[in-house]
Amino acid sequence: ADLLRKSRCNQICYCFAMGNETLSVSENIRDPPRSFLLTINLKEGRNLVIRDRCGTSDPYVKFKLEGKTFYKSKVVYKNLNPTWNETFSLPVKDLNQKLYIKVYDRDLTTDDFMGSASVTLSDLEIDKANELSLPLDDPNSLEEDMGSVLVDMSLSVRDGDSKRGQVWQASTSQSLRLSETLKKSQLWTSVVSVTLVEGQELPLESQGGQLFVRFRLGEQRYKSKNHCKVANPQWRERFTFKQFLDSPEILEAELWSKEGRRNEECLGTCEVDLSKVPFNQRQLCTHTLEHGRGRLVFLVTLNTCSGVSISDLCAAPLDEPQERQNQLDNYNVKRSLKNLRDVGFLQVKVIKASDLMAADLNGKSDPFCVLELGNDRLQTHTIYKTLNPEWNKVFTFPVKDIHDVLVVTIFDEDGDKAPDFLGKVAIPLLSIRRGQQIAFPLKKEDLGGLSKGSITLELDVIFNPVRASVRTFQPRERRFMEDNPKFSKKALARNVLRVQTLYRAIMSTLQYIKSCFQWESVQRSLLAFLVFVVTVWYWEFYMLPLFLVLLIVRNYLRFRSGWVSHDLESERKGLMEKIHMVQETIITLQNLLDEIACFGERIKNTFNWSVPFLSGLAFLVFVIATALTYYIPIRYIVLIWGINKFTKKLRNPYSIDNNEVLDFLTRVPSDVQKVSPAGSAGQEAQNPRAR
Repeated sequence: ADLLRKSRCNQICYCFAMGNETLSVSENIRDPPRSFLLTINLKEGRNLVIRDRCGTSDPYVKFKLEGKTFYKSKVVYKNLNPTWNETFSLPVKDLNQKLYIKVYDRDLTTDDFMGSASVTLSDLEIDKANELSLPLDDPNSLEEDMGSVLVDMSLSVRDGDSKRGQVWQASTSQSLRLSETLKKSQLWTSVVSVTLVEGQELPLESQGGQLFVRFRLGEQRYKSKNHCKVANPQWRERFTFKQFLDSPEILEAELWSKEGRRNEECLGTCEVDLSKVPFNQRQLCTHTLEHGRGRLVFLVTLNTCSGVSISDLCAAPLDEPQERQNQLDNYNVKRSLKNLRDVGFLQVKVIKASDLMAADLNGKSDPFCVLELGNDRLQTHTIYKTLNPEWNKVFTFPVKDIHDVLVVTIFDEDGDKAPDFLGKVAIPLLSIRRGQQIAFPLKKEDLGGLSKGSITLELDVIFNPVRASVRTFQPRERRFMEDNPKFSKKALARNVLRVQTLYRAIMSTLQYIKSCFQWESVQRSLLAFLVFVVTVWYWEFYMLPLFLVLLIVRNYLRFRSGWVSHDLESERKGLMEKIHMVQETIITLQNLLDEIACFGERIKNTFNWSVPFLSGLAFLVFVIATALTYYIPIRYIVLIWGINKFTKKLRNPYSIDNNEVLDFLTRVPSDVQKVSPAGSAGQEAQNPRAR
């Protein structure tokens, strides 16, 4: 009791997650500082009770201290004598408390209780392995023998120093060790993406009911959507599994038939050996079902996660001065030519999210966060029944392209079904400011509008500018996980508006040049004429990149002065306005595609003698142009053309400005005009072979 007396001291909180449960343990550092470390080895269970209709159970174990679950074991399926062999440890501040061990049966809906046991920590011998066989008991159960759980427990004393600096150093060291434990439990080596495409020639013993597919990789399970019972159902769903160092290599797929609410029947199974799937390549799998007939077709992609890491907030790599200096030295400009593919290092602190959407019926969500940078994909643990989760995790990524975008997505865990989308944020790496903690508002899935809630991140990126510049002129890394594009009226209208904006900008520039030819402003036209003559006369090729340099410098000065181009803000529209907008968008798109197609077809028909007169005329013009460019330098030809353009309005004020090439192409029929009655008649009149 003397060792555990209260005193004014520093308090260090260790927060980490094992599986889907959150550990929150507080250790008081006393004067004199002394603490205990409890190490537990969960070995096995014996003769556990039956909780499933098939005569077995799917047991897992929860460890609770001070009313909080600090560890949850893996699930062992269909076994009454499971073997876990899992070891973990935690700091303990009070030995006069009980450690509760509870066993549950994993079900799709509610997990069934299989019994519990307790151990008083003061009964354990210090610095000695205590082998315990704990019988399970449930006061609400009529079963006399519920089996037992075998565990090894050892309790060790950790002495500290009275000096605060050494106490802090010891606690930080312990915190780093806990962080390393978290890394091993959460960091996966690869991500398995499974896209369920379809079923082929599936058995149909009855017309009623539904079909669905269950995938399982170790403890991870996903269930597809229900599909009406047909011989060739189309699902087109994607699921993501995480693969750890010690996880199994066999991906299991089961086809199930469902009639009513509870009547389910397995129609067949198949397996995929992931050790034979090549990395970063999409592989099409068509497997015949065992114990049944028919086939399942799905795509499997195995993406590696190399150079990434996960740690606690208290063990962020760049927060340590020595580690930060090492990274700065690694990406120093003097070492630019070493390992050009290693562009930089990104550290992301996922602090918390606030005011998320409620995805469950109880008005809460089970949020977890997914971070994607290129083909690297990491994920936080799930925090259950909250709209304001706090993850306090640190993720690190190798930067392969400084132009990549960090995508942070929040999902709601939905059991073995695909998770529900809650919000998304996209952050270009070049926009990151070092060490700033920012609350980013969440956006919708297409990043087009705001969603509910925000996420607080702290970002830090270190990169080598020379390697980043070299990488800019190389092909982008191919994404191995891409969503299939879907039709969207909103996206169509936005893209048409973008094309219209670009078209207006080009037409505005051409109109400005035309006004110079028309002498609408004498001063402007005279200045343009002099610039044209001097430029053509003294033109050298170096002037082209020089002009681009001056253009970039001009825009940079405008950018530094605060000048910003204002885009048109979209206003809320009523139903009729939206209908008219869709009609106008479709008509504009139709006309635009028609003009592009006609332009290309007219050029093609000029050279294939669709209209012999026009092809012959083009042939004659090209012969004359060949002779002129052979004997006369191109500088003089351009100069004569420009002088004629500028003086045409002065020589004849009533002349109409035109483009001779476009005027010629308007006489050439497109493919549609060739098959139309008017086009065919004109073509037959000029083509003797058509008669």
